[in-house]
Amino acid sequence: MQKRTLGNSSLEVSALGLGCMGLSHGYGPATDTQQSVSLIRHAFDLGVTFFDTAEVYGPYLNEEVVGQALAPVRDQVVIATKFGFTFGADNKQQILNSRPEHIRVAVEGSLRRLKTDYIDLLYQHRVDPNVPIEDVAGAVKALIDEGKVKHFGLSEAGAQTIRRAHAVQPVTALQSEYSLWWREPELEIFPTLRELGIGFVPFSPLGKGFLTGAIAADAAFGSDDFRSIVPRFSPEALQANQDLISRLREIAAQKAVTPAQIALAWLLAQAPCIVPIPGTTKLDRLKENIGSTEVTLSSADLQSIATALAQITVHGDRYPESLKARVGR
Repeated sequence: MQKRTLGNSSLEVSALGLGCMGLSHGYGPATDTQQSVSLIRHAFDLGVTFFDTAEVYGPYLNEEVVGQALAPVRDQVVIATKFGFTFGADNKQQILNSRPEHIRVAVEGSLRRLKTDYIDLLYQHRVDPNVPIEDVAGAVKALIDEGKVKHFGLSEAGAQTIRRAHAVQPVTALQSEYSLWWREPELEIFPTLRELGIGFVPFSPLGKGFLTGAIAADAAFGSDDFRSIVPRFSPEALQANQDLISRLREIAAQKAVTPAQIALAWLLAQAPCIVPIPGTTKLDRLKENIGSTEVTLSSADLQSIATALAQITVHGDRYPESLKARVGR
């Protein structure tokens, strides 16, 4: 697989990474550990060198799975993880916490679970309004100076927060949602990243599964599936958003590929420092996603997609009201 460099940094990764969250968190029961380990190792064998996890996924379980899977090839891969929360007694309540002393505790836990002595890319998972971002960047800078962390990242941060953090410790990558059906980062975030030389890692590049075309208009989600509380996955929105899938299928058919491959190839074509991290629990989907790196979209193809998108209105917010305040700060 081709490699990409995240912004102006020295961090080189595979053009497509693997988002590991769904193996343990967010989309129903956790996948069997050995199945998860096998999938991650298959991804490596197929050329993926960039793996994304976080302490909150589980919590903690996902880091353990990723650590076990990648231990034999640790020096050949890039592992990204995240800090930024403490948890209630049942480990379900997520409480924002980016105090410098907590960052250090979180990193020590991540290092232990990941079976490594350094983290390649450490993200603040969500901006904590109670802690100045300069203090957060300073805490990560200290960890970088100690060799426990190699690169600093932010997730779902706003442009001014990115600038303030970058002035203390250069930010290697921003991770935020971006896809054919969520393009808000293009407005203010992309110009900021280009100016500062920061890479971009889109999560949910397949719209939490919707852009694969595999989610029917009448789909239902269990209470342990995050999409059950997302307005964009309400019955009304799923029905209304089928227009986007219909158009995506038409474009994919013209290229003899799948809708998911078009969605990922479109992201890869937006800029050379963009590295999507689609997640999956299935080997065939993993191979399909990796196949997107071989799909070439011409200027005419991209214009056709842009024209189609301009004619479609996506229905439903991407987050419920309770989580909206955590993004874009």
